[in-house]
Amino acid sequence: MRLRIAGIVEESFVDGDGCRFAVFVQGCPRRCSGCQNPETQPFHGGRDIDTEDILKQIDTNPLLSGITFSGGEPFCQPRPLAELANAVHARGLSVWSYTGNTLEELRAMKDEDVCALLNEIDVLVDGEYIEAERDLTLKFRGSRNQRIIDMNATRQKGQIVPKYKE
Repeated sequence: MRLRIAGIVEESFVDGDGCRFAVFVQGCPRRCSGCQNPETQPFHGGRDIDTEDILKQIDTNPLLSGITFSGGEPFCQPRPLAELANAVHARGLSVWSYTGNTLEELRAMKDEDVCALLNEIDVLVDGEYIEAERDLTLKFRGSRNQRIIDMNATRQKGQIVPKYKE
């Protein structure tokens, strides 16, 4: 499948636990003030890439612990990301995703592709970036309103379970 991306970081240690392959998707409707990646906001920017090409890059690095979807807004391209996440899981790697939406907002969409992507995510960092809530001491997030959700535990318990105790 084709995916519109702004860029890739082949080894990231700031986009989740361990050494991660970070995919920055192109396009975000939110336009958060103080966005860390404003160049990812326009939907017409970036470049197209086949998800198989991403997998080939992942397969060359045995040190990776997983993939992280960031942006832009990953949930604007849920179908190719869900397929990519499934293939990443088949390789024994974890999947993290950032989103400006809350988990509740994503679920309320009742969109088949959004649900498919949510079902593939191990850790979801949700909530839009709010500049007034900015806190540089936070782990893997930029503002205090954002949550780091352990999606596997959340699915199992039927309620939101944070990844880290704060």
